[in-house]
Amino acid sequence: MTISAATLNDINGTTPATSVTDAKGTQDRFLKLLVTQLKNQDPLSPMDNAQLTSQIAQINTVSGINTLNTSVQGLSSQFLQMQSLQGAALVGKSVIVPGNKLDIASGTAEGGFELTSAADAVKMEVLNPAGQVLDTVALGAQSAGMHSFNWAAGSYANNSNLSFRITATSGATSLTSTALMRDTVDAVSTSGTALQLELARAGTVDYSTVRAIN
Repeated sequence: MTISAATLNDINGTTPATSVTDAKGTQDRFLKLLVTQLKNQDPLSPMDNAQLTSQIAQINTVSGINTLNTSVQGLSSQFLQMQSLQGAALVGKSVIVPGNKLDIASGTAEGGFELTSAADAVKMEVLNPAGQVLDTVALGAQSAGMHSFNWAAGSYANNSNLSFRITATSGATSLTSTALMRDTVDAVSTSGTALQLELARAGTVDYSTVRAIN
C-alpha cells in the first residue's frame, strides 16, 4: 500500500513547514494515518515490511524537506541582512548602472555601454529631452564588454537632462548593446529578498544591476 498524492498533501499541508513545531505536527498526522491504515488493512493481504519501510521513508523525506526549507529560509534572511550592511557603505558613492543619462561635469559628459559581441562600428548620439539628436560621434570598432566615452558638453550641465543612444553593428548586422550611466547612491533598501539602491537620477534599481562601483 502506497500513500497517495492527496494523502501526502494532507500530511504536508498546503505550504511547506516553517518551524520545528510544524514538522512535529506533520509527523504526528502521518503516524495517525499509518495506524489507521494498519487497523483497516485487508487481513488477507496485510502490509508487508517493505511497504511499511516505504511509508516511513516517505515521512522521513517530507520531514527532511521541511527542516531544509527552514534552514534555507534562515540563511536567506541572514544573507539579506549582511547585504544591507554592506550596501549601507555604498551611500554617497558613484556606481555604473544600466541607463542612458549623460553625467556632465566641468564641460565634459561621460557615458558608457556594454556590447555582447565585438562590433565593426559603434555610433553614439547625444539627445536633448525632446529626443532630438544634438550630436553624433563615431566610436569606431569596439570589442565585446564594457566601454566608456567622453563628449564635449560645452555649456550643458547635468540639469540639462541630456541622454545618449548607442548603435552597434557588425557588417550589416545590428548588435545588442546596453547603455550605461554613472549615478550616485542616496540610500539602500530591501524589498522581499533583494537589496535595492536608491539612486539620485535613475531612481530605485536592484543591486544586482550594478556594473561597477567607483
